[in-house]
Amino acid sequence: MKKRMMCALLALALAPAAVGAATIGIGAFGGASIPIVQDDNGQGTIFGLRVPVSLLPLVTIEPYFAKTSGGEKDQDVEGTTFTREGIDATSFGANAMLNFGAGLRFYPFVGIGSTKLERTGLDATSTTYNMGLGVGFTLPVAKLALDLRGELASVLDEDDSDSARKWANVTVGVSYGLFSFPPVP
Repeated sequence: MKKRMMCALLALALAPAAVGAATIGIGAFGGASIPIVQDDNGQGTIFGLRVPVSLLPLVTIEPYFAKTSGGEKDQDVEGTTFTREGIDATSFGANAMLNFGAGLRFYPFVGIGSTKLERTGLDATSTTYNMGLGVGFTLPVAKLALDLRGELASVLDEDDSDSARKWANVTVGVSYGLFSFPPVP
């Protein structure tokens, strides 16, 4: 499944080049990852890479890789306090976003991916859905863009289809436009 997903993401990222995509870039991001209603997982950090592929001025597809390090969390069980190690997550997938504005951009986005959750006693790979809102500013110098995003990520529990682990992620990133293609006549 991982090989198929990676091949599909690569094809998705490279296909627009053949038909005249506006730009292909690369970017890095980092920020805070805050677990939502998780008694056994603390706040941590998130960082990763994104490859924005602008299909049209309004639409961007963005394959991504992200690594989250969860923080320790004290958990009270029948009067005894235990310290649980945080959950580490490794994710890859793709976001689709709608860009509004030039220079200063606002963009809602949705995405799907795969996430591997790890800590002592936990080693699971699950489907991830995410959505959020971003604000970006394109610098007039050297095709650089700065972005601030708020995101809700939900990792499904493969054993229980009614439950999921959720995180609120706040990230800051920078990206560089690598290639620009002229429109196809």
